[in-house]
Amino acid sequence: MAHVVTDACVRCKYTDCVATCPVECFYELENMLIIHPDECIDCGACVPECPVEAIYMDYEVPEKFEKYIEFNAVKSKELEEDGVEPIIDVQDAHSEADQYKEVVGKFELI
Repeated sequence: MAHVVTDACVRCKYTDCVATCPVECFYELENMLIIHPDECIDCGACVPECPVEAIYMDYEVPEKFEKYIEFNAVKSKELEEDGVEPIIDVQDAHSEADQYKEVVGKFELI
């Protein structure tokens, strides 16, 4: 089991969650963050830190966001294989974060 980043992170990409994570399991895509399921230790520290409530345990992901379980797994493993390092420090949010903070379910996966 692992935590999963879902739709609410798209075009927000707040990184408050990264700062509380005791392991290096977050990876950065252009428009969102993802969690590597093999690195996540299921501690839950990231969940309350996400200002847009985009992180769930994989077995608690709402049905409409279930595609994000596979998306996080596949994309994080691709990045790892390509030699991309996980992010470990807080970074600036996406430039459109404030505009899209309340928008959920409107984006296609990249």
